[in-house]
Amino acid sequence: MVALNNLMLAHPDEIKKREAAARAGIKRAFDTADDQFGATLFVSHHLEELNASYWERLFSTETPNPHLILDSLVLRSHWAGDDKIETFDFALPEDVTDYVISVSFGEAGKVSGIAMES
Repeated sequence: MVALNNLMLAHPDEIKKREAAARAGIKRAFDTADDQFGATLFVSHHLEELNASYWERLFSTETPNPHLILDSLVLRSHWAGDDKIETFDFALPEDVTDYVISVSFGEAGKVSGIAMES
C-alpha cells in the first residue's frame, strides 16, 4: 500500500478493507447520540418517506427492522480524486432516493465521520 498526501491509493484490496470498515462503522454508530445526522437519520427518514410497497418487495414487510435496511445498503461510490479514496457513499437498493450515507476516513484510515448527504 502506498500513502500519498495521507490518503491511500485506490487499490482493490484497500477499497474492500475500507468498505468493510465503513459498513461496520455505520452499524456501530446507528442509534447513538453521536449519529443523529448519519445512519439514524437516513433510516428514519426513508422509513417515513418511502412507499410501504418498496419495503414489502425488499424485505417482505412494510416496516423492516432498521438493521435489515443497513444490511441492504449498496456501495454507490468511493472518491477523493487522483485515484485516492477517503469517502464512501452507500445507498438503498434500486436507486429509490438521492440520499446516501457518506462515510469519511481520516489520515490513519479509520472512519472519521458518517453523515446523510444528498
